[in-house]
Amino acid sequence: MDLGAAGLREQPFRTHGRPLTAISYGAYEEGFTVLEESSAQANGLCLIQGPPLSGKSTLIREFADLVPGEIAVAIVDGQGLNTAGLLEAILGQFGFVLDQNSTNELLGLLRVFTLQQAAAHEPPILVIKNTFGLKASALRALCELAQLRVRATSAVKIVLVSDRPLLPLVQSPEMQPLAKRVTHDFHMRPMTNEEALHYLHTKLRAAGSEVPEFVFPISVCTELWRASGGWPGILDRIALLAIANAKTLPVPVHVVECPVLPQGTWKKAEELAAVRPSTRSTNPPTLYVSHEGETLQELAFSFSRLLIGRSEHNDISISSKFISRHHALIVRHGGATFLMDLNSTNGTYVNSRRVSNHVLAHDDVITIGHHRIKFTDPEATKRGSLDDADFADTVIMKSLDDMRRLLAQENTDMLPSLTENLPTTGL
Repeated sequence: MDLGAAGLREQPFRTHGRPLTAISYGAYEEGFTVLEESSAQANGLCLIQGPPLSGKSTLIREFADLVPGEIAVAIVDGQGLNTAGLLEAILGQFGFVLDQNSTNELLGLLRVFTLQQAAAHEPPILVIKNTFGLKASALRALCELAQLRVRATSAVKIVLVSDRPLLPLVQSPEMQPLAKRVTHDFHMRPMTNEEALHYLHTKLRAAGSEVPEFVFPISVCTELWRASGGWPGILDRIALLAIANAKTLPVPVHVVECPVLPQGTWKKAEELAAVRPSTRSTNPPTLYVSHEGETLQELAFSFSRLLIGRSEHNDISISSKFISRHHALIVRHGGATFLMDLNSTNGTYVNSRRVSNHVLAHDDVITIGHHRIKFTDPEATKRGSLDDADFADTVIMKSLDDMRRLLAQENTDMLPSLTENLPTTGL
């Protein structure tokens, strides 16, 4: 049936662009309140999560439309963006015209703009959709932005949006600047049967129907609600198809299609929270640093990462000409411990085998230069490379790999190719 035959002037259930009319319901109102409260707080950072077609985009768009005009708002799709792509997208949304700027220039420009706006008591609002789609380098840039402050106020208010639970990402060791600022962790919820009926009839009326109750009787509205799970985007799609498939009015129940429904993100978040404690070691690993059989240092590894090298700024500083300034990095995540060589001159060895990365197991012996570091953790029983690790959060793995490359630059700048066990000083 075409729209005219249904008494409609236009499509009531749009699947692209702005909806014909924004309709409030319980979860929408709660989400709007969360966004308002978060943007009003000095360090507000809000997480908005919900499965595809749960109403996230409509909520964000309607909120942005009501932000006072003097406050800049950027809504950026993070899918596939690296640092430069993210910064360019944000600055473009803020009204800047860019011309082949370097990443450092882009970051500096954004830093100055946000600090100026915050100093004028008008901190901009940054919304990142598809947050999990950001590349590791972009996540690191986002952390830098999250740390910008003017007096006691963050220079930019942040809203992260995703169709997956965001807390596991935000609470990972490398994302602490974001985790410290989280003020709201909100999950979209579906409409009730009554809310769905109001939603359907209001849209039909806005599209020109004089008797929406005749087009979609209560029994049809109930079936549409059941088939959609109450998710507004899915409800729009199957309502559109129901009108298209109907040959007469009122629309019959049997033309309502029943798609596979997504799970609410709060359910997945609850599952992750339930299993997370059991994956963590109750006691931190211990590291024993030795040289020629003599133990020099014993260290309980109770933090998220540990840097080893010749520089005194490392967590384990070893004064040896055979050790690079930043030689290796050890990272702790959940119940696993990862070792990464930072492109050191003389290499990093585990149990006499040279490695670029390694999942540490109980009693592994790390050798750097002429020093050894014994790793003890009775709960760590699996050896292997990071490429083979059973590690769910690939975004964080990429972040750690980027950190390794960043720190390694200080080791490799202008150095020739050297063989093992050559001095790294006095060259």
